[in-house]
Amino acid sequence: MIRQNAIKIVGMKSLNDLKSTALMDAWADLQSIAHAAGDLEPDSNRIAFADPEFLLRREVRGIRFQLELLKPDLAFQAHHIENTIVVFGSARFKPADVAAADLAALKDSGDAQAIKIAERDVRNAAYYEAARAFGHLVATYSNRQPPADQLYICTGGGPGVMEAANRGASEAGAPTIGLNITLPHEQHVNPYVTPALQFQFHYFALRKMHFMMRAKAMIAFPGGFGTLDELFEVITLVQTKKATPVPIILFGSDYWQRVLNLDWLVEEGTISPEDRALLVVVDDVAAAWQAIAHFYHLAD
Repeated sequence: MIRQNAIKIVGMKSLNDLKSTALMDAWADLQSIAHAAGDLEPDSNRIAFADPEFLLRREVRGIRFQLELLKPDLAFQAHHIENTIVVFGSARFKPADVAAADLAALKDSGDAQAIKIAERDVRNAAYYEAARAFGHLVATYSNRQPPADQLYICTGGGPGVMEAANRGASEAGAPTIGLNITLPHEQHVNPYVTPALQFQFHYFALRKMHFMMRAKAMIAFPGGFGTLDELFEVITLVQTKKATPVPIILFGSDYWQRVLNLDWLVEEGTISPEDRALLVVVDDVAAAWQAIAHFYHLAD
């Protein structure tokens, strides 16, 4: 028994050193596996936490959940980030100058369908620029506050509205957060996310949990299924009192009135009349910020 304990202690001590031979060999093994052809076979001799075949088993899913919860959480603690403003919205919207250039390039093409799409992109570019301005406004306010009261723009880290909000905050000189998700189709991290605050998630559920954990407000710009998924998760958590109430702001009244008819839901009895108060609908950046400032009694 004494001999076994001694062996165990020595092994644990060596693994605490990131430069230990055991760990370096494990990482080298991973590299060789990554470049090898064929399926990864089980190997009882691999260190468990450096064994992708083991970690990706169905039985280990709970541990993967814990890791996706813990890794960003430790990074936020290390950077003393406690308060975020989460921005949702379409990944497809373009900056105004890009959309205008794309339309100009098509003007003489004779392709009516392509021109129609480019004109729509120019119209929707207003949302990109609004998200950019909102990110800049939040960061400008935050830069004047003591560390404990600073607000950080947090997005899904992708293109479109997410990029715009990160961009605005970055242009104001503030760190910005990106909670990216691995998808079968391309989803790149935008260049305005602070590298140390850029995280990759496999599980949507854990990603959405991190959106909520430090959120002091949510603002949803027009978007598709991903935006709606994130929005309804927040509404449900607040409505059922599973989460602390925060301002939930919908930017773009024309869009959201067509997508979400709250009056009809009340009429049909599927939500309560007071549930309409969970949402604030705005059409300009100043009104969005004012909704947050009023909720928390923030000084200008």
